[in-house]
Amino acid sequence: NQASQQTSKTAVDYQSFLKLLIAEMKNQDPTKPMDSTQYVAQLATFSQVEQSVQTNTKLDQIMQSSALSQADALIGRSITSADGKTTGTVASVTLSSNGLIAVLQDGTKVPVGAGVSIKPAS
Repeated sequence: NQASQQTSKTAVDYQSFLKLLIAEMKNQDPTKPMDSTQYVAQLATFSQVEQSVQTNTKLDQIMQSSALSQADALIGRSITSADGKTTGTVASVTLSSNGLIAVLQDGTKVPVGAGVSIKPAS
């Protein structure tokens, strides 16, 4: 699961950050100690980055779920490619990094995007 891997990676990064912060505190020059507000600022910045990563992961999951719902709605429908040269009934849909690819009953692949016409099968 990508979400659990991301959470695990974030936890490891957080632990590494805390270890580094503790080592920095232990090894600082006692005559010129680091201001505690700098530690708090570093921790807050790290927390913001961590939250951004988690938000992006959730948004990716929502987008994939939406794309799968769209793909399901295409099966059994008639599709015409953007250039108008290919028409057929959608047998299956593949979700790739480039978007949805409709696979027609004859095996022809049609990228689903701007200019593609989709109608109920006749």
